[in-house]
Amino acid sequence: MAGGLGFAVAAHTSERRIHNGIAFGAGFMLAAVFISMIPGSFEHSAHASLWILGGYVLAHLFEHTFTSHFHFGEETHTEHMATTAVGSTALVGLALHALFDGIAISTGFLISTALGVFISLAVILHKIPEGITITSVMLASGHSYRRSVGASGVLAAATLLGSVAMHWFGTLRGSALGISSGIAIYVAATDLIPEINQRREKAYTLSAACGITVYFGIHWLLVAVGIHG
Repeated sequence: MAGGLGFAVAAHTSERRIHNGIAFGAGFMLAAVFISMIPGSFEHSAHASLWILGGYVLAHLFEHTFTSHFHFGEETHTEHMATTAVGSTALVGLALHALFDGIAISTGFLISTALGVFISLAVILHKIPEGITITSVMLASGHSYRRSVGASGVLAAATLLGSVAMHWFGTLRGSALGISSGIAIYVAATDLIPEINQRREKAYTLSAACGITVYFGIHWLLVAVGIHG
């Protein structure tokens, strides 16, 4: 919530900041997928590749078939970087990921209080830039500031839900992470990165690289202290 609200306040007066946030979010999502989500999916499911492909196809169908009014590429509205469908798709993928962050917290507390607290702090480190990511995607796809900040609240709620319902959702970890990975790849690589490339501004490319670096840095730090993010 802090990441989402902070970004919304900063972006309120500058469309350029929204575009930089989108670039950062695309890089952050791609890093999350390839560093953590895909390996986690294969660790918990023998059919992870099928779930990942299914997530990608599901995102495509949602934006181009189930959503009747889709504009992108040459048809993009000038006032928005993408349509509302892109923001909604990103929210679904990140919410699934957040659900299993909550499961990781509960699992840690079942082992020991210290480990539970440690994992909670690790999740918070991920959630701050994740809040920036979802808020920037929602704003750029035409959602209101209130709804965009609310999306970061959805991720927070999904994390809490995962913590509470760990026994029910834990067995679905591999398949859900695979679906989430496919959705995140679609949003970041198919929707957002091409838009960044079309704008041909070095600042946006650097923002995407910054998103990758931030996620990689957090992941490296957690592995170094004994937590596999």
